[in-house]
Amino acid sequence: MHQFFNHRWLVAVAVCACSVAAAQPRTDSARIPGAMPGAGGMRPSTGPKPYKEVITAKAVSDAGLFTVHKVEDKYFFEIGDSVLGRDILVVNRIIKAAAGMRSGFFGFAGDQIGQSVIRFEKGPNNKVFLRNISFAEYTKDSTSPMFTAVNNSNIQPIAAAFDIRAFSKDSTGQVIDITDYISGDNDVLFFSGSLKSSMRIGGQQADKSYITGVRSFPSNVEISTVKTYSRMASLPGQGGGGGFTPPTPGGNITVELNSSFVLLPKVPMQGRYFDPRVGYFAVGYTDFDENPQGVESIRLVKRWRLEPKDADLEKYKKGQLVEPKKPIIFYIDPATPKKWIPYLIQGVNDWQAAFEKAGFKNAVLAKLAPTKQEDPEWSLEDARYSAIVYKPSDVANASGPSISDPRSGEIMESHINWYHNVMKLIRDWYFVQCAPLDPGARKLEFDDELMGQLIRFVSSHEVGHTLGLRHNYGSSSTVPVEKLRDKAWVEANGHTPSIMDYARFNYVAQPEDKISRVGLFPRIGDYDKWAIEWGYKLFPEFNSGAAEQSHLNKWVIDALKNNRLWFGTETNPDDPRSQREQVGDDGMKGAFYGIKNLQRIIPNLVEWTKEQNKDYTSLGEMYRQVTGQYTMYMSHVTKYIGGIMETPKTQEQGGAIYEIVSKAKQKEAVEFLNAQLFTTPAWLIDQNIFNKTGTSATATVGRLQDNVLNGILSTRTLGKLIEAEAAQGINAYSILDLFSDLKKGIWSELPARSKISVYRRNLQKSYITTLAGLISNPRSGSSDVILVILGGSGSASNPDKSDIKSAVKAHLASLRTEVKAAAGVTTDPMTRYHLQDVASRIDKALDPKE
Repeated sequence: MHQFFNHRWLVAVAVCACSVAAAQPRTDSARIPGAMPGAGGMRPSTGPKPYKEVITAKAVSDAGLFTVHKVEDKYFFEIGDSVLGRDILVVNRIIKAAAGMRSGFFGFAGDQIGQSVIRFEKGPNNKVFLRNISFAEYTKDSTSPMFTAVNNSNIQPIAAAFDIRAFSKDSTGQVIDITDYISGDNDVLFFSGSLKSSMRIGGQQADKSYITGVRSFPSNVEISTVKTYSRMASLPGQGGGGGFTPPTPGGNITVELNSSFVLLPKVPMQGRYFDPRVGYFAVGYTDFDENPQGVESIRLVKRWRLEPKDADLEKYKKGQLVEPKKPIIFYIDPATPKKWIPYLIQGVNDWQAAFEKAGFKNAVLAKLAPTKQEDPEWSLEDARYSAIVYKPSDVANASGPSISDPRSGEIMESHINWYHNVMKLIRDWYFVQCAPLDPGARKLEFDDELMGQLIRFVSSHEVGHTLGLRHNYGSSSTVPVEKLRDKAWVEANGHTPSIMDYARFNYVAQPEDKISRVGLFPRIGDYDKWAIEWGYKLFPEFNSGAAEQSHLNKWVIDALKNNRLWFGTETNPDDPRSQREQVGDDGMKGAFYGIKNLQRIIPNLVEWTKEQNKDYTSLGEMYRQVTGQYTMYMSHVTKYIGGIMETPKTQEQGGAIYEIVSKAKQKEAVEFLNAQLFTTPAWLIDQNIFNKTGTSATATVGRLQDNVLNGILSTRTLGKLIEAEAAQGINAYSILDLFSDLKKGIWSELPARSKISVYRRNLQKSYITTLAGLISNPRSGSSDVILVILGGSGSASNPDKSDIKSAVKAHLASLRTEVKAAAGVTTDPMTRYHLQDVASRIDKALDPKE
């Protein structure tokens, strides 16, 4: 939810590495004594010994991916020849977090702390090398000359080397001592280097660290350890996570960790090429074979491997629903409060209908985790199992990450993070958006059924991420605002076609519409079903991702004739159709209805936040929720000013990809802001609330207005208006149009010669300060990168080179004339003093030497 949370734009790195050596002779002749990096330091090798001298009668053995032997206090891997050279995914997680190490969203049981792909390879002189594999450059065809060229140019780093202690009884494997490697500290098995740095984790304390167990399964090995690290002290602001961080002391931290070795498929799953018209996360690499006259950047969507059972393949081809060979199963963390489990399970199972569009029934489901009695070997940390992990945290969020094969995008497993305090987050959302519509939301503690249904919706959203789906911020923009007030229509169709939208709830509905919860809540909709069908439907007639591209392109073009299937990316800062929290196809109309509901909440806020034997902290928090929602509505409208709509297309489709928001719509947005924000929003000023919370009326209104002013009058927005005028001429909404329209609203007292209130005086001073800043110290930098009209990215207009400063200076000069004239005739002393001050500020901005 930060997402919902963020959720993330993933592009994995990776390359094919050549095998270091062919099979080596099983003797120690011509042995060069060497070190064992990461495995105990420098010591001479004595060469392989007979098997029974290494794996003695005292050994406790566990067969699986590797046969794991524990001999007294030593751990050995017996690695078969068939596993050498195979890609193995390593996933590291926290089992138990250290007391005091939590920082924001991180530091809980189940959190991932590292990921890599490794290979065990036979090296010279009776060694086994552990290589860390990168997939940044890749070619799939091992028979092509390019495959040889790529591998000749890239050698994968050796992360560790191990002496072969013995050969298997049947000579089909080799035994290595893994004890020192897993007892020590390294980036492969434990914290990644970047995470260590951000969390200020220092060196491992060897005497306070130990191995708790190593278990082997058919396709994976699980290693559990307790690690103690020194903790580097930090100064304020130096912690991980961004923003201000309080200072942390030094000392030690102790954590229990799990590392999973998961064998990746020998033949990667057939990838599906990424398409920006359907919202999927992706992995990527540079392919040297795809383009015969260059290189090709390949992006493959992340999805689970769903295949019909062999006996059902013909049924699948005929369009009959079949069960997959291996369904997607999410286990519910046993620590989850029991009353919420049914809702979490339903949130997962709700996706079954979407997979039926792709030809699979019972493709995704949730189950209770087995008890120790039912399955003593089952573990939440076992990388074979996906789970919804309950985290007893005050973090108000949830997230749905996943682990995928970087070669193909195949999702291997997922741990959905369910933080306990997410219930406060969804309570606040529903209260502030739907309290006027649903009597059950007019209190701080919802009944279990309402909270359960809210949990169900969040569960479905997060599961969607783990299925590969990104946020679809544009989905709700396909729904006419007035349809959201049509009880029959919205209850039948939902207020957005996608649960992956950040549309939250139907705040457009009005009490008189009498819309029930089914018309207020998000649900899995038309877009979600289409996206799952696009990602998971199989086309057996095509034997590669490249081969199916033409078919998929035609399919997408035809499907998008239904506007409800449109995908609007969460990464575009310029398209007013793709906005978080916006509901409906018109930001101004939607915000108007949303504000009407906020105006209904304010007079009732004291009553609706009553709690016995409590102070007014909750009243203050919920008032801030109201102002935050109001700010969101204003941001929706602001994005129309200088807006550029982006509709990805292939060359087989007609029409423009980039379109400037019409002049009329931009003008409407400014007029809305003048009426709803710059005209003092008196309905927000409730002295009864302020008397109980200590809230400042002028500070609250000023903050809301300043946020919008800073966005409208940024070099980014003004630069886009200049670009639009260059492209459209008189049909564009120009920078001068913006200044003229803002002056009509913010300075309306000047022509009327009327008294100016304290709120308006503050607003007018902010306006002058913001414009003066564009002359003296214009805001610029990486945040000002804009989407240029012709496509691609470009820098925002440089105020020293563009028309920005010229237009600002001319506007201020004209405004100064009117300000001085009004100051000379007003009869209100404070208004006169204010206007005289404003004129002086403009003088200083235009001529800093004065």
